[in-house]
Amino acid sequence: MTTYLNFIDGEFVQGSGPTFANHYPVTGEVIGEVSSAGRAEVDAAVGAARAALNGPWGKMPVAERVALLRKLAAGINARFDEFLAAEIRDTGKPASLASHIDIPRGAANFNVFADQVLVTGTECFEMDTPDGRGAVNYSIRRPRGVIGVICPWNLPLLLMTWKVAPALACGNTVVVKPSEETPATATLLGEVMNAVGIPRGVYNVVHGHGPDAAGEFLTTHPGIDGITFTGETRTGEAIMRAAANGVRPVSLELGGKNAGLVFDDADLDAALEGIGRACFANSGQVCLGTERLYVQRGIYEQFCEALAEKAKGFAFGDPFAKTTTMGPVISAEHRDKVLSYYAKAKAAGAEILAGGGAPEVDGFNGGYFVQPTVWTGLSADAAVVTDEIFGPCTHITPFDSEEEGVAMANASPYGLATSVWTSNLGRAHRTAAQIEVGIAWVNSWFLRDLRTPFGGAKASGIGREGGIHSMEFYTELRNICIKL
Repeated sequence: MTTYLNFIDGEFVQGSGPTFANHYPVTGEVIGEVSSAGRAEVDAAVGAARAALNGPWGKMPVAERVALLRKLAAGINARFDEFLAAEIRDTGKPASLASHIDIPRGAANFNVFADQVLVTGTECFEMDTPDGRGAVNYSIRRPRGVIGVICPWNLPLLLMTWKVAPALACGNTVVVKPSEETPATATLLGEVMNAVGIPRGVYNVVHGHGPDAAGEFLTTHPGIDGITFTGETRTGEAIMRAAANGVRPVSLELGGKNAGLVFDDADLDAALEGIGRACFANSGQVCLGTERLYVQRGIYEQFCEALAEKAKGFAFGDPFAKTTTMGPVISAEHRDKVLSYYAKAKAAGAEILAGGGAPEVDGFNGGYFVQPTVWTGLSADAAVVTDEIFGPCTHITPFDSEEEGVAMANASPYGLATSVWTSNLGRAHRTAAQIEVGIAWVNSWFLRDLRTPFGGAKASGIGREGGIHSMEFYTELRNICIKL
């Protein structure tokens, strides 16, 4: 049993809110308890962040700040196995995935944004004035202030440092609220912050739930200068309402019902490999995943059969075993949600090509496992075609023309990501430009350059992060005009 405390002003502190259980998704067992923050602890965390902003962190030269961020990345890597074990115990994901993606990227984010802050420039130009003497205008970037960072449970360390790293690189301080499902790595990072010499109050962690709890206390706190959030759309809407008081900026990466488009001239092996990851990676718990798949009619039957075989090929079991390729979903509640959609698909008359239920996993009968699932045969208004499920599942629909495929992909209130599979260069450019999303991959999926803009369109979010786009959110741009 592990107890997860709040991390405030460089100290681990008990919260005044209720404690709650931390479950191991692979077995369902309680493996820890989490101390949730009340208003008093959120106040203390925001106050500590403000003091650090106005004190040593705010006065620190950029080069010194960047050096500390590089030490932080090295500190995470030095404790790689601890972070890996903590992430697996929280999420149940296979070590083969977490060791390749979650922990390395979680550390790398600090190096990436340390580099970015050193090369981000500002503009300077001259102007005429009525007296003929002229003026010089230039811009400087100042830290936005104290940032509220609210993180999801699907990629806890990676998506938390994706926000914390640019915030700190730009000179801000942060108060992090990790998901109540995944408290471990955000807490462990507090130890590394202290070990490498990050000043007290720069990084704070408050645990708890959302409404009438730590999440709401943080987003409504008048001392928070900006809020960044990744999670479901309804929660994002509530955060936007909270941020309206005080006119505070938000960066929101929200839900999705992403479409994949496979044309009959695609490289089928590459498409199957990429779509297989897009549908089933991390047990389907990836905001960029593909839950709607449209395949051109000429290869439709062949593709459906091949993807179903891929779905049947995953191995469940101990996440620390090299042979395990599929983990559980995050919680019993989420498992029940995913299985409820499996039941809806069956009731609606879907043809189930693979999966459709919960597997029996020897030795892990209490785990939150669901089968990778492929459906066909449902109409465009079926619940499993319209609603974000966030599980390892996809529905495949045939299409005939390019125009029809694009229209199908756009028939959703969401607009986070898409992947287009074709060997026709002109078609690749046309369709990627026409699909209403923030991120469009061609002949790939989840191929990320961290300098590029990341975010969603429509109900999938507001704002962009990554590279200079993160600098835009985490800084205030100030123009200074000097009359000569």
